[in-house]
Amino acid sequence: MSLAIVYTRAQVGIDAPLVSVEVHLSGGLPGLFIVGLPEAAVKESKDRVRGAIQNSQFEFPTRRITINLAPADLPKEGGRFDLPIALGILAASGQINRERLAQYEFFGELALGGELRGIRGVLPVTLACRDAGRILLVPCDNAGEALLVSGVKVLGAGHLLEVCRQLATGTALQSPTVQPPPAVAAMLERDLGDVRGQHHAKRALEIAAAGGHNLLLIGPPGTGKTMLASRLPGIMPPLTEVEALETAAIASISAQGLDLKQWGVRPFRAPHHTASGVALVGGGSQPRPGEISLAHHGVLFLDELPEYDRRVLEVLREPLESGRITISRAARQADFPARFQLVAAMNPCPCGYLGDAERRCACGQEQVRRYRARVSGPLVDRIDLHIEVPRLAHRVLRGDVAEESSATVRARVCAARDRQLQRAGKPNSVMNTREIERYCTLSEADHRLLEHALERLGLSPRAYHRILKVSRTIADLAGAENIKTPHLTEAISYRTLDRAPAR
Repeated sequence: MSLAIVYTRAQVGIDAPLVSVEVHLSGGLPGLFIVGLPEAAVKESKDRVRGAIQNSQFEFPTRRITINLAPADLPKEGGRFDLPIALGILAASGQINRERLAQYEFFGELALGGELRGIRGVLPVTLACRDAGRILLVPCDNAGEALLVSGVKVLGAGHLLEVCRQLATGTALQSPTVQPPPAVAAMLERDLGDVRGQHHAKRALEIAAAGGHNLLLIGPPGTGKTMLASRLPGIMPPLTEVEALETAAIASISAQGLDLKQWGVRPFRAPHHTASGVALVGGGSQPRPGEISLAHHGVLFLDELPEYDRRVLEVLREPLESGRITISRAARQADFPARFQLVAAMNPCPCGYLGDAERRCACGQEQVRRYRARVSGPLVDRIDLHIEVPRLAHRVLRGDVAEESSATVRARVCAARDRQLQRAGKPNSVMNTREIERYCTLSEADHRLLEHALERLGLSPRAYHRILKVSRTIADLAGAENIKTPHLTEAISYRTLDRAPAR
């Protein structure tokens, strides 16, 4: 029988659908034909496979070789199919044992000498292989990444010959000894204690971390907005194993790949203001994750917010609500998670010194209005906390007073987040309307207070719900069972952009 079947997987978004590599040898003029929607890199694999087989001292069959990558309607791309194609040819020609092939899933790009090279997207593959109950065989370069997933047997190989020996004896290869890094890694190089003063902004940062709220920092140049934003991941609760795997899986399929040193660390993405909409949400002919997906379970920091193209900012509105982004192209569609915290920074006016006690603002009222209008009302509505970050006096910058460290703040944040998970099973920022009505109850006096604030500031129903969510988070930080007046008034005070700019 001259038919062999080898299992591998393709990549569609962060999913890894199963692909059966069916290799058939028949009579006729010698040739190698690949069918099943192969992209250019897959079509070129026949030359890499031929060289790898011959240089590994195997015989390349001088027969008609047909390779079917099933299912036929699923596009196949990349060099990941080189190893399964080579093994299928060797098994179909009787040079290796085909009986053990069904126990494994194979991945890897082949060099002409038979060496195995690493591929992208190993983590989603490993998760799918675990669910299928098969043994995963990957290049040694990918073994450390695959070991992040528990409950699956991972084998690493450096050469085609090593894989063939494994199939011949069943014991030639050993599981990699590379140990995954700790599940929780602290960002020690960015400690909140390094930030002097700005206690109001630090308080808002703590609330944002505790409830998963979006944050906007407004202030003159050089007051520490970027410094504050970069400290947010260090005070957020640690990632769960499921969250860490989701974050790592997205990084695994991205152009940069997964850095094992970042395992368990919440992402912090800070794209430049010249970034396009595709760079933010993802895209391309072969859809790849954008910045919002790479910031999944982490922070997306947009500095100089009004300098972004307005059309670029508008693409953030839907994923801020849904936590997902669907990228549709003519030939395919990909769905990526995007549950990120938006932290943005901006100056109060074009010159940057509106309201500054030391420098006079040179902007007219119309200039300020046009500058702030670059950020649309619907986007501002989706940002829970608007915080002013003023210039600090020199005596504050001298650092005579010890500041709270990230570890101290993080302990309070974790306690508040635990209360939220016990109550609703989710952070306050993602509560739906029914949950808000159930867990964010107010007294009659507080209802009148909030109604007066809504009328005076002209807030939308979305902003109303976000004020209630922030109030619930403030109450959780205080260990209170119910929302009280101080919690509500503090939440209302974090709506700076809803008030007219002061001259």
